Amino acid sequence: MHRYLLYNGEIHEATDKFLSPGQVGLLNGWGVFSTLRVQEGVLFAWERHYARMKKDAELMHVPFPADPDAMRADLLRLVAANRAWNATLRVVVVRNHGGLFELPGIERDHDIIAFTKELTAWSQGVRLALKAHARHGDSPFAGVKILSWSMNLTFLEEAQSRGFDEVVLLDNRGSVSECTSANIFIAEGAHVWTPPLSSGCLPGVTRAILLEEIHLPGLMIGEREITLEQLYAADVVFITSSTRDLIAVTQVEEKALTEKGDVRRRLNDAFAGYLKSYVSLTQSAGSTQYQRA
Repeated sequence: MHRYLLYNGEIHEATDKFLSPGQVGLLNGWGVFSTLRVQEGVLFAWERHYARMKKDAELMHVPFPADPDAMRADLLRLVAANRAWNATLRVVVVRNHGGLFELPGIERDHDIIAFTKELTAWSQGVRLALKAHARHGDSPFAGVKILSWSMNLTFLEEAQSRGFDEVVLLDNRGSVSECTSANIFIAEGAHVWTPPLSSGCLPGVTRAILLEEIHLPGLMIGEREITLEQLYAADVVFITSSTRDLIAVTQVEEKALTEKGDVRRRLNDAFAGYLKSYVSLTQSAGSTQYQRA
């Protein structure tokens, strides 16, 4: 984590103490969050991150900032304070009131906390373990990105203790859903597929951009239920997230996977072009709201 963090619109040393044990959101994982890429001082795909957090907050009854521009301005001041022009940024909105163990005297109904860190140097390929019954698409909270994240961290820790990098989480029907912090895609010839939201997967921002914004001649990108057999037989399997782009999967449990064709490379190039265009347009519009020193 970098030196400074954002706490309710103010920049503070990351070592300063602010939080209270009576904040029910922290005790119960009652809050929402998102992890963004900062690219050349721009919050990439900010509108999509804000909209998803707002939707999740409404579902979870978490008070949420009504002004996306003001929230972005605060986050950009944090970026400037840390000189985190190319970095990872995490923003958290925590509910403060409710439940049986609320501490008296907490005035704000929610807190906004954000921090930045260096971009992770991801490998060129990932090995995935398997976890059955890890997602339940029929749950009313399926696909919601909330602070109660320890189950994902446990799945990941178990996989890493076995020498894997991530985990393929299966839904309650035995089909592929997602990874603990990434969406998953397969390519079959000219068709590229990702599990539908009904599998319980998170509606990831990179996933949405590939589905909605990337259009390449001869390729069709869509949603479809994916079985383990289809995963193993695919021309290429890759995972996506806001800080990973598109990373090939080289192994699932003991099954080695070999990438066939250039579909992932073409999609990765197209996504990189979209990212560059977004950053350029945002900078031209003056939305960074500060000048780099």
